[in-house]
Amino acid sequence: MKTTLDEMQAFIAVIDTGSITAAAEQLGQTTSGVSRALGRLEEKLGTTLLTRTTRRLQLTDEGETFLAQARAIVASVDAAEEQIAARRGTPSGRLRVDAAMPFMLHVIAPLVAGYRARYPQVALELNSSERYIDLLERRTDVAIRIGPLSDSTLHARPLGHSRLRVLASPAYLQQHGTPKSVVQLQAHTLLGFNEPDSLNHWPLQGDDGERLHVRPALAVSSGEILHRLALEGVGIVCLSDFLTEAARARGELVQVLPKQTLDTRQPIHAVYYRNTAVSARISSFLDYLAEAMVQPVVGAA
Repeated sequence: MKTTLDEMQAFIAVIDTGSITAAAEQLGQTTSGVSRALGRLEEKLGTTLLTRTTRRLQLTDEGETFLAQARAIVASVDAAEEQIAARRGTPSGRLRVDAAMPFMLHVIAPLVAGYRARYPQVALELNSSERYIDLLERRTDVAIRIGPLSDSTLHARPLGHSRLRVLASPAYLQQHGTPKSVVQLQAHTLLGFNEPDSLNHWPLQGDDGERLHVRPALAVSSGEILHRLALEGVGIVCLSDFLTEAARARGELVQVLPKQTLDTRQPIHAVYYRNTAVSARISSFLDYLAEAMVQPVVGAA
């Protein structure tokens, strides 16, 4: 008996999600159905692909070998479907997108309804990772990355840029005073990132003539958390326009030291693994996103 595409997809989903239960949720199937598919696959291949314990699943050597081939087969089927869809001129199929949570919430999520209305045959799957991910390992079609790129193995499409500003809530400034210089700023409660430390270089000139390096009194892992803390009046932050535009428009956050702030903009790219023509569904999503980002929300002066 030949193995089926459904069985291979079940096997890949179990590996990618880490459990049969999570794989079933991702595939829209029952846990028992995914478990049976794995059993049939191992029976047909005459080998054990996974060792199962109460706590984890572990690939066998045969499983490692088969996984690479299964991924290639599933990718080939996806590519064939894309070619047919492209001939029809209608993007379709599953599109897996990854972005940091702030960008996902403030930029991508508000665009989903409009994108789905225009391209109803594309099944979006949105995931959020604060750190850079391996696109192949996570089966991600496109990731949005903010800041300088270093991975030359990826294709990259520039989408725009987002200006950095130093911000605080009116309540914080009323209670602690508004700094009038960089020296005064450093006497305040400054909030920043625990990693990477490069995010704690603010768009202000330090004593050494370089961008001011801040040692935060409170360090967190996410820009979304910093945004919340700033709104609560905990301290002063440095964040991108795409995250803070709405709060600034409502007067919930105000810029600190605007005249001393250097015009510093973070580049925003879409990255993806494609050595040939970009698939119709990736192209449709990036075109839609780039069109929306032309608006002054991201690159405001």
